[in-house]
Amino acid sequence: MVERANLTANFPGKSGIPRGYEAVAVSRLDNPTPTSVLDKSSWTPPVVVTERQSNTAFTDKEQIWADNAASSPYFGRAYVCFAEFRSNGHHNPGTAIAPLTVSVSADGGATWRTSQIQAADAGGNGQGGWGSSGCTIRTDSHGVAYLFAEQFENPRLSGLPTHGKHVMFKSTDGGAHWGKAQTIRQITDPCYFTDPLSFRCVMDGYTGARTDLAATPSVDIANGAPLGVDATNLIVDAWADASGGLNHEDVKVTWSSNGGATWSAPSSVSLAGDRPIYAAPAISPSGDRVYVVYEAVTSPWAGDDVATPRPYHGVFLSAPISGGSLGPWTTEYNGPSADLRSSFPGHRFREERIGDYVYAAASRDYGVGLWIDVRNAAVCPAIQDWRAESLDAGHIIIPAPWPSTDCPPTWGNMDVWAATTG
Repeated sequence: MVERANLTANFPGKSGIPRGYEAVAVSRLDNPTPTSVLDKSSWTPPVVVTERQSNTAFTDKEQIWADNAASSPYFGRAYVCFAEFRSNGHHNPGTAIAPLTVSVSADGGATWRTSQIQAADAGGNGQGGWGSSGCTIRTDSHGVAYLFAEQFENPRLSGLPTHGKHVMFKSTDGGAHWGKAQTIRQITDPCYFTDPLSFRCVMDGYTGARTDLAATPSVDIANGAPLGVDATNLIVDAWADASGGLNHEDVKVTWSSNGGATWSAPSSVSLAGDRPIYAAPAISPSGDRVYVVYEAVTSPWAGDDVATPRPYHGVFLSAPISGGSLGPWTTEYNGPSADLRSSFPGHRFREERIGDYVYAAASRDYGVGLWIDVRNAAVCPAIQDWRAESLDAGHIIIPAPWPSTDCPPTWGNMDVWAATTG
């Protein structure tokens, strides 16, 4: 069985399910094959997980997981976590309440039970800080569910860069109840500047690629799937961190061998000169090898210079695990440079975009990592000139260039690339 979660919304002018501005829906594919995965009729109609949310809710940053170890008493149970931005909040100007929420299904995604597991204070001083998001869920061989997220700081209170926390929640009863947040460690978000046009944290320069979830925890557990009998239950957490300062960002990795009670000191694993935007780990089910994928800028912060190339690439690493320790690390793939300026989010021309996530997965024999790549895309000079004019004006200039007539045909040609050791 394969389950897929996605964000969903009503058509303009329509009402009903899903309620709110944005919701979460899940589709299921039973007995997947290479052919059936590509046939949309093989998938069940999407089930709206958040059908009871408020009409003013904006649900975002969803992640899904299914308990895949047969040794677990909750084998097959599905979990979806997300942040629920309330009153149509968007964290701008910093007064949105966005509690961390989780939905659980015990029947293959046909029905869901949703609960809020952490309060959020709009002022940034409460239990949930400025809200927690960028969540990840995994399960161990005993069926314990682990939910990780970043508890953000409000930049209006702390300044930039912010120093949020990786927090962990655990459930030992299949998601019926969740314990209180346990702080894993403090992190430094790689956000030194917010863009004057998009008002988002950007990595390479103004009008650049956003880093909303750069420092959020991406986690995997060696749960011995599919049987669970040889599980080490080692937990690995990876993220992009800026504790070294601007232009010295790196990928940090930490791990726990006792259910998250204690964690190793973070190790830097990214290549010299890389300024990582997003990172993700994967660990083999038997816990003998770990993989990390990341995408990174390879040039210093560019400020308002939109004329100079902004190179970035994808990287895939691996390391053996012995005695509960990771390393040494091997570079399995070091991708060629592409120019971030050739990207955009698909609905706005004012900024670059290469997504909010990268992903990794591992079997007993090999690992795979995925990232967004624009090596086959071309920069559009008309767009860059327009972005520069908009920066100078302090607002979006109208009209904007029209890509079909003003840009190379491959502008914005973003692809999902993968590297594997298999």
